[in-house]
Amino acid sequence: MIVLKSIRADKITAAIQNFISEKMTKDFIEPPTFDLQACYNDSSNVSPLIFVLSPGTDPVADFKKLAEESNMADKISLVSLGQGQAKYAEAAIEKAKIEGGWCLL
Repeated sequence: MIVLKSIRADKITAAIQNFISEKMTKDFIEPPTFDLQACYNDSSNVSPLIFVLSPGTDPVADFKKLAEESNMADKISLVSLGQGQAKYAEAAIEKAKIEGGWCLL
């Protein structure tokens, strides 16, 4: 890998990944799949789940599935955040606080 770095520095990342895969396992180079249920289990009523999403991701289907599995499907609020939506988001959060619901903003 030292020789490769001096000749083709652009290929060193792939070489390191191959080395780790062969000597250890692919578990060390592949990110784990996202488990919303496990995240929910780690949360509490005073520590909300906050996710920073990358472009192109859509968590709505997973959120609705978790709500159904948790018998919360009738207590969810979905608010798309955009210009002028702050008052609707605040109202949904207040309603969820009072009634014990979930908000996806």
